[in-house]
Amino acid sequence: MWMVQRVASEIEERRMDVADLEIGMFVCRLDRPWEETSYPLQGVELLTEEDLVTIRELCEYVYIDARRQISLDRPTALTRTRLDESRFDGSIKYEDKAAVEEEAPRARDAFNNATAMVDRIFEDVTSGRELSVEHVENAVRPLVASVLRSADAFFWIEGLKGHDSYSYSHAIGCSALAAAFGRHMGFAEETIISLAAGGLLMDIGKTQLPQSLLQGTGKLTPAKWTKLQSHVARGVKIVEDSGITDQDVLDIVRTHHERVDGSGYPDGLVGDVIPITGRMLAIIDAYDAMISPRPYRAAISRHQALRQIYAGRDTLFQTELVEQFQVCLGVYPTGSLVELSTGEVAVVMAQNQVRRLRPKVVILTDAEKQPVNDFRQLDLMNQGDVVKPSSKDKKKVPSTVTRVIDIVRSLTSGDYGINAAELFLH
Repeated sequence: MWMVQRVASEIEERRMDVADLEIGMFVCRLDRPWEETSYPLQGVELLTEEDLVTIRELCEYVYIDARRQISLDRPTALTRTRLDESRFDGSIKYEDKAAVEEEAPRARDAFNNATAMVDRIFEDVTSGRELSVEHVENAVRPLVASVLRSADAFFWIEGLKGHDSYSYSHAIGCSALAAAFGRHMGFAEETIISLAAGGLLMDIGKTQLPQSLLQGTGKLTPAKWTKLQSHVARGVKIVEDSGITDQDVLDIVRTHHERVDGSGYPDGLVGDVIPITGRMLAIIDAYDAMISPRPYRAAISRHQALRQIYAGRDTLFQTELVEQFQVCLGVYPTGSLVELSTGEVAVVMAQNQVRRLRPKVVILTDAEKQPVNDFRQLDLMNQGDVVKPSSKDKKKVPSTVTRVIDIVRSLTSGDYGINAAELFLH
């Protein structure tokens, strides 16, 4: 249940000087572009005195939606304790409402917004300030909305942008993967928001550990390993102290390092004693870590990471969830770098739900692995015909034949000296 309730479907804009704003109003437009602020593009809910102070410092006037009423006596999604297991029934079937190309600009806005919010969240906690529930919700809501509109667009944008900090990119990546996994499982939107918030916050306790421990390349001593494991308890305390009482978020932070065979930490929980949210985010955490470069090892391809996750079924991870996660992402997940049977290198742009081995790709190089000037899309499931001579006799009329292009192998960023993000941003 959203904390904001529309009482009418149309927007009734009303210009107001910021000095006249009151708690309970909804700001739908600013006196400047949204992109110049850290606010989500969907608008600003004025819930606290701090909200009023912030927007008064930023703007001279704004537009409010006079028809939109904000309930102040209902908790937000993240400050409501929910124990009803029916939220995991998986009864909702989501379908893409927008093509990747259409959703990409909104996905880019959601990614930039999430990055700004995560920057603020980590800065607050690292500086000893309280974790802001509003910042967390402002980060995950636009992200979830984008993932629900398109299963691929956010991952396409994320793969081309990234973040300098592993901690930040891991938080955003896990949040988006949690939203996609929740969508695939058919969970309600409110539950997906909780999953995404849990993915964003599950390693928040690491902000209280020294960088030398987190970035070290040598083998950890028992003492250092114990200290590293303490980020779980530290994270739980940070989240609880913020006022977040959502049980799904707390379960994720507390149990995402548990393993179904009991080999995990901090409590060595076994099987379904681990909450389903913890079992799901354990898979996501391991997958995103494997596809991300670290000081002590290189990243592996998304396809290889899925194979390693699959190898851990029934020991580290629950088999049924592993299988669902693979179906969710596809054989070659969106953002994967792949080599085609033509010798060309491409990046996966979108999945084909019917035939997972034949996604839509964007061609990055020619057959000699040289970057092309114009990137072209190719749907491997719906390939066009090519024309070539019917025989060695060039005088004969050419005949049309179908050339089937396949993916021959997955690549890791840097293979053949190719970095998809650098090519697109060049």
